[in-house]
Amino acid sequence: MYTIKHSNSALEIENSSQTVFAKICLNDGASLQELKLFGTTLIKDLSPLDYKNTYASSVLFPFANRIKDGTYQYNGETYKFPINEVANNNALHGLVFNKTFNVIDEVSTKNSASVKLLYKETQKSEGFPFTFSIQLEYRITETTLDLNVEVMNTDTEVFPFTLGWHPYFLSSNLSESLLSFNSSKKMAFSDRMITTETINNPDSSEILLKNKQLDDCWALDNTNVEFATPNYNLSINSSEEDCFLQAYTPPLTNVIAIEPTTGVSDSFNNKIGLKTLNPGDRYTLNWNLKLN
Repeated sequence: MYTIKHSNSALEIENSSQTVFAKICLNDGASLQELKLFGTTLIKDLSPLDYKNTYASSVLFPFANRIKDGTYQYNGETYKFPINEVANNNALHGLVFNKTFNVIDEVSTKNSASVKLLYKETQKSEGFPFTFSIQLEYRITETTLDLNVEVMNTDTEVFPFTLGWHPYFLSSNLSESLLSFNSSKKMAFSDRMITTETINNPDSSEILLKNKQLDDCWALDNTNVEFATPNYNLSINSSEEDCFLQAYTPPLTNVIAIEPTTGVSDSFNNKIGLKTLNPGDRYTLNWNLKLN
């Protein structure tokens, strides 16, 4: 049987055999801070690194990655997001990573548990003068996690957006781990990590992570990404066919961020992966983790 415990603005999900555990921090954008499936730890707290610097497992909306100078033009108007990557003068990772989500539904059964979490934005910010709601559903079984996202435009105007997820995965030995995916195109970056062009992908479809320092983005030819470690193999999939993969190795041993996104850095300006949502419409997306 699965149980869902409310504790200190967090949700903790566990099964009776203690082989599954998840911790979701409601005040940190409903981010998934810990995950264990089938007795194997996939995601752990990144201390001593702070969430405000790592954005660990945060959902990225209305934009993923960066916007140069925080500035973009839309429908003939110029807008500016707050600068939260000061060193590079970029806006970083959207507006909901530090918002508080409310629990609107939870279900626990013998074989699974699920929670639905909601944030409603009713104030129009200077950088994004639109209202919206974003609902996250985490559904967990012995070997899978599904993150279902639903964005609704509650405004009277069409708005632009991209969407991303920023989980960090633990390996017992990153040097002996492989990241595998199919991609024919890669993003080229400026020294401020802003996309400058799309190039032919020079990388192998299997990247051995030994001695690799990654902060890279690829356009995926299909949605499946594989992460193979000495003690587990993980499949990461997206329901969005037009998707991208960002990978980043932080200054922490045996941890890697594997980030599925629908856009790239500066999508609000270069339009790569940029979508729009009409008033009253919903956009839905599923990210699936499966332990093999």
